[in-house]
Amino acid sequence: MEMAHDKLQGETQMGVRRFGRVNWLGLYTLTEREIRRFLAVWTQTLLAPLVTAGLFLTIFTLAIGPSRGDVMGVPFVHFLAPGILTMTVIQNAFANTSSSIMISKVQGNIVDTLMPPLSPGELVIGYLSGGAVRGMIVAVAIWTVMAVFVSLPLAHPLFAIAFVLLGALFIGGLGILAGIVSQKFDHMAAITNFIITPLSFLSGTFYSVETLPQWFKTLTHMNPVFYLIDGVRYGIIGRSDSAPLLGLCVMGGVTAVVVFIDWQFFKRGTNLKS
Repeated sequence: MEMAHDKLQGETQMGVRRFGRVNWLGLYTLTEREIRRFLAVWTQTLLAPLVTAGLFLTIFTLAIGPSRGDVMGVPFVHFLAPGILTMTVIQNAFANTSSSIMISKVQGNIVDTLMPPLSPGELVIGYLSGGAVRGMIVAVAIWTVMAVFVSLPLAHPLFAIAFVLLGALFIGGLGILAGIVSQKFDHMAAITNFIITPLSFLSGTFYSVETLPQWFKTLTHMNPVFYLIDGVRYGIIGRSDSAPLLGLCVMGGVTAVVVFIDWQFFKRGTNLKS
């Protein structure tokens, strides 16, 4: 009997929880909280990105469109739309995960998330789910509006969905990382301004990389967001600067690396438990 009791204690200490290997209720609750958090202020988190994307598309079309001509064999507005859509998605996915963690740290209630019996993996999935859902809602809303007003096609829906989802997970993972390492909102603003914004703007959002000098083209191909925007463009208009399958492999790889780093930070409690 004593041996059985010691064995049970050992299993508990090794991390076998009484409700199973996955805390489904806790994971669902965290995911629901992250979704409700941005739905509660939907005019800021969903409507505002839609308006901003519309303004980007309108301004670039009026300023450049008439003299630009076709790009990749399609009207300039059709070439531009997938890049603006993707840029908006990743900005919102980053904002959702980073602000959630940062606000909890500043307000001192991050402990409310860390205390429940949630594993590091479940914490990562919960936060990422909120960012991914927000990104997908924004993507669907923007594409719907653009499909109505500029007759935006959808050449390969599965590729479009896959790249948008991978983009939301990748940038959402970077948002988790930024929220953990930042000590105040100034740090978060610096990461947004000097890392996330350049990655999205210098990735073929507004131009085809084939028009760039060779050194700039090589540098662009080192930017994972290039493959993301290029993949979404292929999914929507059927044109791309690189092979879509290569883009899926690159995005899948970098997303896995970022998620693993997030898991390590939650596991160690870096900047969270101190």
